[in-house]
Amino acid sequence: MNSKTQNIGWNFDNSYAKLPSSFFTKLDPIPVKEPELVVLNKALASELGLELDGVSDEQLAQCFSGNMLPEGAESIAQAYAGHQFGNFAILGDGRAHIIGEHIIPSKKRFDIQFKGSGQTPYSRRGDGRATLGPMLREYIISEAMYALGIPTTRSLAVVTTGEPVMREDLLPGAILTRVATSHIRVGTFEYIAHQGNKEDLKKLADYAIERHYPEILGSEQIYQDFLASVMDRQIELITEWLRVGFIHGVMNTDNMTISGETIDYGPCAFMDRYNPNTVFSSIDEGGRYAYANQPHIGQWNLARFAESILPLIDTDINKAAEIAAEIINSYNEKFQKQWLGMMRYKLGLIGREEGDEKLIGELLQWMQKNEADYTNTFRDLCSEDCPDADIYKNEDFKAWYKNWQQRLLKHQDNIVESLQIMKTSNPAFIPRNHLVEEALEAAVVRNDFSVLHELLKVLKQPYEDDSKYKEFRKLPNSGAQIYQTFCGT
Repeated sequence: MNSKTQNIGWNFDNSYAKLPSSFFTKLDPIPVKEPELVVLNKALASELGLELDGVSDEQLAQCFSGNMLPEGAESIAQAYAGHQFGNFAILGDGRAHIIGEHIIPSKKRFDIQFKGSGQTPYSRRGDGRATLGPMLREYIISEAMYALGIPTTRSLAVVTTGEPVMREDLLPGAILTRVATSHIRVGTFEYIAHQGNKEDLKKLADYAIERHYPEILGSEQIYQDFLASVMDRQIELITEWLRVGFIHGVMNTDNMTISGETIDYGPCAFMDRYNPNTVFSSIDEGGRYAYANQPHIGQWNLARFAESILPLIDTDINKAAEIAAEIINSYNEKFQKQWLGMMRYKLGLIGREEGDEKLIGELLQWMQKNEADYTNTFRDLCSEDCPDADIYKNEDFKAWYKNWQQRLLKHQDNIVESLQIMKTSNPAFIPRNHLVEEALEAAVVRNDFSVLHELLKVLKQPYEDDSKYKEFRKLPNSGAQIYQTFCGT
């Protein structure tokens, strides 16, 4: 039984819970034995307007475990579907509870969700729990993405539950508090469309538009504008992933938010040495979600979204399909334009020149051939002098560098402006996979959170190349095993 706790500044207004009951199940998180607060995002708490002064860690642990729910909470588990590796399945929040929608002083609305908070009707034989390592991993990566300027769900707190969770071994249980502008997914629309109730589908679409795309309210073609708007945000998001070498790892339709925020940090990772075919996920044997495939999968997922809302676009389903196809078919051209603009910024190219795409392509080819580090290569170029590491003494690189310098000078007398653009586009620090694993091992195995906090400190200012943190820019040892990620729960 969940009791109510003191209000630490929560201001709930639960609009999603007012939608048709088929969209979710109302139920509270399952209480845990001995919750303990292990990580708290005080900066995010402040942004949310929470008042934590005078509140003990023990009280916060009760709050962020779901043992004690705040006044105004109205806990639900959402229903949704999804194409997982191309196969359709009925899903839902099998181990997560949205306790409510919090309104911050600026009137912005955020879902507050517990992840790992117990079984729901959508658990599909799962235990509804999560383990400490993956919850800390999501905390690290999501906050790093936020600092990198990439739309993302965020992490407010992690508590351990005092209860072991059986996976391959017995592992410490944990609950993550996730903050999102909403948890409405492409898979949410697939689920409602699968029910065949057009009235419910319209209610979901109207709700999502009002919450995330109010600028198109009043449009005479509102649902096709909705599709186009969601597509534009997904193009922007995936382009940003490519900018920093991020590989989501599991781009199923239930992991694509309508809001355009990155969600689900299970088998994700950041690319070290540049290779467009890079895959980290242990279950992605065919490379469906490889680094370079992410734009194509984005379009594929959007096509599934379009199929879900066809009855809203036009009463004539054939005409609706033609309208949707025209929008989806514009994806590649829009994406290429967005990607090219992003790459121009990474190389400080002001204005547009016909040879820009060739120049960019030649650098990427050189990087792949020479196994150059993606992040460090672009950051090393953010200097007025040619980088002097051994890899840059390669004759092919020297030839490319000369052509690049000539291109920079076409639109200005010096390259200072270009270098400033580059320094805001190319991070010095990313959550490198080996650093994340070191932090997780220290926390989970040795109960030492100092490594994690030091990493978070560096990742908070990823564009500031502080020499005292140079160790955080290094690649793993050459003898290290090939890195692999898992859909760990």
